[in-house]
Amino acid sequence: MRIAIFDIDGTLVRGSTERMFWRFLFRKRRQRLRQLLAYVLFFIRYLPTGGVHTAKKNKAYLCGLSVNEVQILADEFVDQVLPQWFFEPAIQRLRQHRVRGDKVVLMSGTLDCLARALGRRLRADHVCATLCSQRNGVYIAQPPEIHPFDAAKLSLTRQITEQYGTDLGQVAAYGDSRHDLFLLAAVGEAIAVCPDATLGTVAEELGWEVMAPPAMAGSLTH
Repeated sequence: MRIAIFDIDGTLVRGSTERMFWRFLFRKRRQRLRQLLAYVLFFIRYLPTGGVHTAKKNKAYLCGLSVNEVQILADEFVDQVLPQWFFEPAIQRLRQHRVRGDKVVLMSGTLDCLARALGRRLRADHVCATLCSQRNGVYIAQPPEIHPFDAAKLSLTRQITEQYGTDLGQVAAYGDSRHDLFLLAAVGEAIAVCPDATLGTVAEELGWEVMAPPAMAGSLTH
Protein backbone atom coordinates (compact mmCIF):
# COMPACT_ATOMS: atom_id res chain seq x y z
CA MET A 1 0.00 0.00 0.00
CA ARG A 2 1.32 3.45 -0.95
CA ILE A 3 0.99 6.38 1.42
CA ALA A 4 1.36 10.06 0.45
CA ILE A 5 2.15 12.40 3.34
CA PHE A 6 1.65 16.13 2.80
CA ASP A 7 2.83 18.96 5.00
CA ILE A 8 0.36 21.87 4.98
CA ASP A 9 2.02 25.24 5.63
CA GLY A 10 4.32 26.14 2.76
CA THR A 11 3.38 22.96 0.90
CA LEU A 12 -0.35 22.68 0.26
CA VAL A 13 -0.86 26.27 1.39
CA ARG A 14 1.21 29.34 0.60
CA GLY A 15 2.00 30.74 4.03
CA SER A 16 1.05 29.88 7.60
CA THR A 17 -2.51 28.64 8.11
CA GLU A 18 -2.22 29.31 11.83
CA ARG A 19 -1.18 32.95 11.45
CA MET A 20 -3.98 33.51 8.98
CA PHE A 21 -6.46 31.83 11.32
CA TRP A 22 -5.26 33.95 14.25
CA ARG A 23 -6.03 37.08 12.24
CA PHE A 24 -9.41 35.53 11.41
CA LEU A 25 -10.07 35.08 15.15
CA PHE A 26 -9.28 38.76 15.72
CA ARG A 27 -11.78 39.73 13.03
CA LYS A 28 -14.35 37.48 14.69
CA ARG A 29 -13.60 39.14 18.05
CA ARG A 30 -12.47 35.88 19.62
CA GLN A 31 -9.19 37.38 20.81
CA ARG A 32 -9.52 39.31 24.05
CA LEU A 33 -7.14 40.38 26.81
CA ARG A 34 -7.32 36.89 28.36
CA GLN A 35 -6.04 35.18 25.24
CA LEU A 36 -3.27 37.73 24.64
CA LEU A 37 -2.05 37.53 28.24
CA ALA A 38 -2.08 33.74 28.12
CA TYR A 39 0.03 33.86 24.96
CA VAL A 40 2.64 36.11 26.58
CA LEU A 41 2.69 34.18 29.86
CA PHE A 42 3.24 30.93 27.97
CA PHE A 43 6.58 32.28 26.74
CA ILE A 44 7.60 33.35 30.23
CA ARG A 45 6.72 29.97 31.71
CA TYR A 46 8.02 27.59 29.02
CA LEU A 47 10.88 29.42 27.29
CA PRO A 48 13.52 28.18 29.81
CA THR A 49 12.74 24.54 28.94
CA GLY A 50 11.29 24.86 25.42
CA GLY A 51 14.06 26.98 23.93
CA VAL A 52 13.81 28.01 20.29
CA HIS A 53 10.77 25.80 19.64
CA THR A 54 8.64 27.50 22.33
CA ALA A 55 6.99 29.77 19.75
CA LYS A 56 5.97 26.76 17.64
CA LYS A 57 4.25 25.18 20.64
CA ASN A 58 2.57 28.32 21.90
CA LYS A 59 -1.14 27.89 21.16
CA ALA A 60 -2.20 29.73 24.32
CA TYR A 61 -4.12 32.32 22.29
CA LEU A 62 -6.88 29.67 22.25
CA CYS A 63 -7.03 29.66 26.06
CA GLY A 64 -10.59 29.89 27.35
CA LEU A 65 -12.21 29.30 23.97
CA SER A 66 -14.61 26.42 23.43
CA VAL A 67 -13.19 23.55 21.40
CA ASN A 68 -16.47 23.21 19.53
CA GLU A 69 -16.65 26.93 18.76
CA VAL A 70 -13.08 27.00 17.45
CA GLN A 71 -13.79 24.00 15.20
CA ILE A 72 -16.82 25.78 13.73
CA LEU A 73 -14.69 28.86 13.08
CA ALA A 74 -11.93 26.69 11.60
CA ASP A 75 -14.43 25.10 9.21
CA GLU A 76 -15.61 28.55 8.13
CA PHE A 77 -12.02 29.77 7.67
CA VAL A 78 -10.98 26.76 5.58
CA ASP A 79 -14.08 26.99 3.38
CA GLN A 80 -14.12 30.75 2.84
CA VAL A 81 -10.56 32.06 3.26
CA LEU A 82 -7.97 29.34 2.78
CA PRO A 83 -8.62 28.21 -0.84
CA GLN A 84 -7.18 31.46 -2.23
CA TRP A 85 -3.88 30.49 -0.59
CA PHE A 86 -3.68 26.94 -1.99
CA PHE A 87 -0.51 26.01 -3.89
CA GLU A 88 -2.32 24.40 -6.79
CA PRO A 89 0.50 22.11 -8.07
CA ALA A 90 0.64 20.41 -4.66
CA ILE A 91 -3.16 20.24 -4.42
CA GLN A 92 -3.29 18.60 -7.84
CA ARG A 93 -0.61 16.09 -6.84
CA LEU A 94 -2.63 15.18 -3.76
CA ARG A 95 -5.66 14.53 -5.95
CA GLN A 96 -3.56 12.35 -8.26
CA HIS A 97 -2.49 10.22 -5.31
CA ARG A 98 -6.11 9.86 -4.26
CA VAL A 99 -7.18 8.80 -7.78
CA ARG A 100 -4.43 6.16 -7.81
CA GLY A 101 -5.79 4.72 -4.60
CA ASP A 102 -2.93 5.85 -2.35
CA LYS A 103 -3.68 6.69 1.26
CA VAL A 104 -3.42 10.47 1.68
CA VAL A 105 -2.18 11.84 5.00
CA LEU A 106 -1.98 15.46 6.12
CA MET A 107 0.77 15.93 8.71
CA SER A 108 1.47 19.39 10.05
CA GLY A 109 2.35 21.47 13.07
CA THR A 110 -0.70 23.64 12.43
CA LEU A 111 -3.79 23.37 14.62
CA ASP A 112 -5.67 20.09 14.54
CA CYS A 113 -8.98 21.90 13.92
CA LEU A 114 -7.53 23.55 10.79
CA ALA A 115 -5.91 20.37 9.50
CA ARG A 116 -9.09 18.34 9.99
CA ALA A 117 -11.21 20.93 8.21
CA LEU A 118 -8.73 20.93 5.33
CA GLY A 119 -8.57 17.15 5.38
CA ARG A 120 -12.33 16.94 4.93
CA ARG A 121 -12.20 19.39 2.05
CA LEU A 122 -9.39 17.49 0.31
CA ARG A 123 -10.77 14.05 1.27
CA ALA A 124 -7.62 12.97 3.08
CA ASP A 125 -7.63 9.53 4.70
CA HIS A 126 -5.72 10.53 7.82
CA VAL A 127 -4.86 13.79 9.59
CA CYS A 128 -2.08 14.29 12.11
CA ALA A 129 -1.67 17.84 13.44
CA THR A 130 -1.11 19.78 16.66
CA LEU A 131 -3.52 18.61 19.33
CA CYS A 132 -3.85 21.45 21.81
CA SER A 133 -4.36 20.88 25.52
CA GLN A 134 -7.94 21.18 26.70
CA ARG A 135 -10.07 20.55 29.77
CA ASN A 136 -13.83 20.05 29.83
CA GLY A 137 -14.17 21.14 26.23
CA VAL A 138 -12.18 24.36 26.69
CA TYR A 139 -8.62 25.09 25.55
CA ILE A 140 -6.01 25.69 28.27
CA ALA A 141 -2.61 27.43 28.15
CA GLN A 142 -0.33 24.39 28.26
CA PRO A 143 1.98 22.75 25.68
CA PRO A 144 0.18 20.67 23.04
CA GLU A 145 -0.41 16.97 23.58
CA ILE A 146 0.78 16.14 20.05
CA HIS A 147 2.99 18.39 17.95
CA PRO A 148 4.11 17.03 14.54
CA PHE A 149 7.30 18.99 14.03
CA ASP A 150 10.90 18.18 13.13
CA ALA A 151 11.90 14.62 14.14
CA ALA A 152 8.43 13.98 15.61
CA LYS A 153 7.06 13.75 12.06
CA LEU A 154 9.18 10.69 11.35
CA SER A 155 8.07 8.99 14.55
CA LEU A 156 4.41 9.67 13.78
CA THR A 157 4.86 8.44 10.21
CA ARG A 158 6.25 5.14 11.51
CA GLN A 159 3.10 4.75 13.57
CA ILE A 160 0.92 5.43 10.52
CA THR A 161 2.78 2.91 8.35
CA GLU A 162 2.33 0.28 11.06
CA GLN A 163 -1.36 1.12 11.21
CA TYR A 164 -1.68 0.54 7.45
CA GLY A 165 0.56 -2.52 7.45
CA THR A 166 3.30 -1.07 5.25
CA ASP A 167 6.73 0.55 5.65
CA LEU A 168 8.59 3.79 4.99
CA GLY A 169 9.74 2.56 1.59
CA GLN A 170 6.13 2.83 0.40
CA VAL A 171 5.77 6.44 1.52
CA ALA A 172 5.97 9.58 -0.63
CA ALA A 173 6.44 12.66 1.55
CA TYR A 174 6.01 16.32 0.60
CA GLY A 175 7.56 19.13 2.65
CA ASP A 176 8.92 22.65 2.34
CA SER A 177 11.32 23.10 5.25
CA ARG A 178 14.60 21.90 6.73
CA HIS A 179 12.44 20.69 9.62
CA ASP A 180 10.95 18.11 7.24
CA LEU A 181 14.34 16.56 6.48
CA PHE A 182 14.07 13.84 9.14
CA LEU A 183 10.98 12.52 7.38
CA LEU A 184 12.02 13.17 3.78
CA ALA A 185 15.37 11.43 4.19
CA ALA A 186 13.70 8.28 5.54
CA VAL A 187 10.93 7.63 3.01
CA GLY A 188 10.90 5.95 -0.37
CA GLU A 189 10.10 9.11 -2.31
CA ALA A 190 10.89 12.66 -1.15
CA ILE A 191 9.44 15.76 -2.80
CA ALA A 192 10.55 19.26 -1.82
CA VAL A 193 7.77 21.80 -2.32
CA CYS A 194 8.77 25.48 -2.50
CA PRO A 195 11.77 24.52 -0.33
CA ASP A 196 13.71 26.79 1.98
CA ALA A 197 17.42 27.23 1.28
CA THR A 198 18.56 24.23 3.34
CA LEU A 199 16.01 21.81 1.95
CA GLY A 200 16.57 23.11 -1.58
CA THR A 201 20.30 22.39 -1.32
CA VAL A 202 19.74 18.88 0.04
CA ALA A 203 17.10 18.13 -2.59
CA GLU A 204 19.48 19.17 -5.37
CA GLU A 205 22.35 17.10 -3.94
CA LEU A 206 20.21 13.98 -3.54
CA GLY A 207 18.23 14.35 -6.76
CA TRP A 208 14.84 14.74 -5.09
CA GLU A 209 11.94 16.14 -7.07
CA VAL A 210 11.34 19.85 -6.47
CA MET A 211 7.93 21.44 -6.96
CA ALA A 212 8.06 25.23 -7.08
CA PRO A 213 6.78 28.22 -9.06
CA PRO A 214 8.91 28.85 -12.20
CA ALA A 215 10.71 31.88 -10.74
CA MET A 216 11.64 30.01 -7.58
CA ALA A 217 12.62 26.85 -9.44
CA GLY A 218 15.03 28.90 -11.53
CA SER A 219 16.69 30.33 -8.47
CA LEU A 220 17.25 26.87 -7.01
CA THR A 221 19.36 25.82 -9.98
CA HIS A 222 21.83 28.68 -9.62
